Amino acid sequence: MSDVSPRSSSRVRSASTLVLTLVLWASAFAGIREGLQSYSPGALLLLRFSVAAVALIIYAVIIKLRLPDWRDIPAFLVLGFMGITVYQAGLTFGEQSVSAGTASFLVASVPCFTALFAFILLRERLKRWNWLGILISFLGVALISFSAGGGFSFTPGTLLVLIASLAESIYFIFQKRFLRKYSSFELTAYTMWAGTLFMFVFAPQLIQEFPRASLSATRAVVYMGIFPAAIANVTWAITLSRMPASIATSFLNFSPILSTLIAWIWLHEIPTPLTFVGGLVIIIGVLLVNSRSTPHFFGRKRYADLASVAAVEELSIVGEEGVGVWQAEPEG
Repeated sequence: MSDVSPRSSSRVRSASTLVLTLVLWASAFAGIREGLQSYSPGALLLLRFSVAAVALIIYAVIIKLRLPDWRDIPAFLVLGFMGITVYQAGLTFGEQSVSAGTASFLVASVPCFTALFAFILLRERLKRWNWLGILISFLGVALISFSAGGGFSFTPGTLLVLIASLAESIYFIFQKRFLRKYSSFELTAYTMWAGTLFMFVFAPQLIQEFPRASLSATRAVVYMGIFPAAIANVTWAITLSRMPASIATSFLNFSPILSTLIAWIWLHEIPTPLTFVGGLVIIIGVLLVNSRSTPHFFGRKRYADLASVAAVEELSIVGEEGVGVWQAEPEG
């Protein structure tokens, strides 16, 4: 007779899927750097998301994913372009000169941009500590830019990653109304398929580069398509079905640290001390932005139920009190 109670067993399974999801998403930043050793950014994007799209199609057939309302298809094309194509292009092109750890810390600022855009575009209210969190996060971004460029100016790579973060923030603002109609996984699948279509402009580059690419680079790109981009979205949905979203999403704040650790192990990349300090400052700012009441860093935070992005990644805005929150894929 087992001494493990059903509740304990369930907690172990929940924690396992959560950790797996976080590790997969965090590994994408290093995977991009590895893939760029043989592929141009455009070719890498198309190969990665073609693999991801096929993997999601197979899973969609297995679970009998419902088709979207045809009237929503134009909106999904726009959302896919912003949240997948522009975000991933900015991140991938940016990582030509920005390390994986630095990119992950910059992407961590997405909730702050999202909260700011929600205030500007949706007139959602922000409290004083939310504003303080935004300012603190921007200070962290400035520290990282100083570390990368030797002064308070943005290098091209840093600027591209920040543009990616802005695009992702806008994506989360305008996807909000579709979460009332579609599950988070459905929304992720539809927008990923839509965003992949725009990447076919890079088909000539991929056709030319694929035969000459190294096996390690191709493996990294295929890995990113199957695992961080496809499987991680499935495990994230499973995680949210087993534990409160407020608990699961709070762990996303640790993704940049995981990304930095993976890049150190995989690529031997070590961020400068100033980059690491700037990244931690960004995370502190995000915690303040996500706080629903007077902030206590180990107390309750404001989160909502959304299973991936990124990617993404990914992240969104919740209407109540207008507070920006982590909500989905923070991956590269």
